[in-house]
This record gives sequence, structure tokens and C-alpha cells, in this order.
Amino acid sequence: MDRQKHTSRRTLAAVAVLVVPFAAACGSEKAGAGSGAAEAERPVTGVRWTVDSVTLDGATHPAPDGAHLTLGEDGRATGSYGCNLFEARVRTDGDRVRLTDPETTLRACDDRIMEGESAVSRALAAGELKTDVDGDRLTLTTASGDTVRLSEAQDSPLHGTRWNVTTPDGAGRAHLTFDRASGAVSGNLGCNQVRAKATVRDGHITLGVPSLTRMMCEDSLMDTEKALTKLFDGAARYAIDGDTLTLTSENGGEVRAVAAR
Repeated sequence: MDRQKHTSRRTLAAVAVLVVPFAAACGSEKAGAGSGAAEAERPVTGVRWTVDSVTLDGATHPAPDGAHLTLGEDGRATGSYGCNLFEARVRTDGDRVRLTDPETTLRACDDRIMEGESAVSRALAAGELKTDVDGDRLTLTTASGDTVRLSEAQDSPLHGTRWNVTTPDGAGRAHLTFDRASGAVSGNLGCNQVRAKATVRDGHITLGVPSLTRMMCEDSLMDTEKALTKLFDGAARYAIDGDTLTLTSENGGEVRAVAAR
């Protein structure tokens, strides 16, 4: 019996000798990881990036409101140049990406937006782009040194944001702002100023009878205003994706707006 106890104690001691070096090895590995080992770089793909600015030939152009880019992990890139939506093939190789075969919508916006859109599309189509991620910022650099600066998109808040209406086409200066404190929405429907009660609940917005000024504008603006007025007739489902707000009325009409910067 004593011999069995002695043998057990020797076995436990041997196990203890084996465990201590293993624990020490784990401890030294953790210490090494916490003493300057670089954190894994954030991925470029699978993130919705807001385009902030583009620098071409030494001149910096602010990107149009709503310009964004998502580099999909499925080899497709999607986004907006600021006026038109686009989709393209994307190939990634280490810290390099290349967008090819872009397909875009063919909308026309005002000259300022189209100028910014041209700068964004030109830079993204410039061939191989070097990526540099710093926190929630991404810089794409072309072989010639031009850059596209982007930041990780966060959903803009519904309340307190000025939403510039982009669709229906020709929305022009139409915009809406929802105020939580007063429970109201105010803005412009393309020609006339508007104000109405706004009840937000369970992913829907119910707008009350609108109070409008009584201006007359050109036919295209009045047509836009007529289309937007349909929102003030029952509940509309709303969704926010980054800086884009989509309102879908019960009759199937859809209005999109982007958060002003």
C-alpha cells in the first residue's frame, strides 16, 4: 500500500513537471502577443465605405453626397458614384484591388454632382489600386499617385438628419428632416416648403396632413412635388442603409434620400 502511494506521488510529480513548462510557454506566448505584436489588419472587403474625397492630378474633389463603395467577398463591387449606381468585378491580391467591367445606371444630376461623380469613377477605374486601412479609414492609391479617401459607413440617424431626396428623378432641391422632439417632419418637396406630423413606430413612418406653401414652379418640379406628396397618405416603411434612406409607401411608391454632409 505504501509503495502504491509512493508510486502515485512520483507520477503526479512527473505530470506537474510537464505542466509547468507548458504553462510557462503559454504565458510567454501571451506576453509576446501583448508586447507589440501587430493586430490583424481590418478587412477591406465586406465593408460599406463612404467616399469622402478624390485627389486627381494634385487637385482634391469632395465626393458627392451618397457616394459609396462595397468590395464584396464574392468578387463583385457595388456602390454609387454620387448620382449613378454601379456594379463591377473586383479582384483582390494582398493589399491590391482592381475593379473591372463596371455597369452603371444612366441618370443625370446637376453639374456639381456630375463633376464629383466623374472624379470618383475615373479614380476607381484607374487600374490596380493599393489599399491602406487605418482604423475606420481606407485610402485607395492609383499607380500614378491619385487617391480615393473613404471611411467606414455608419447608419445615419433618422432624426436630426437632413435627407436630400434623390428619387424620383429630378427631385432637385427636395429634402426632409425628421425632428424627434416635436414629432414632425419639415423640408421642401421640390417647390414648396412642407411641414407635417410624423409618427415613427415599428419600422414605419406615418405622415399627417401636410402644410404647404403655395408657390408655383416649373412643371418638372411640380411633378416631383406631386409624387412626394403621396408619402403623406398612410404609413410608409422606412429603411436606412449607411447614409441612404428608403421610404416605401403602401401603394408601392418608393422615395430615396441621402444624408447631407
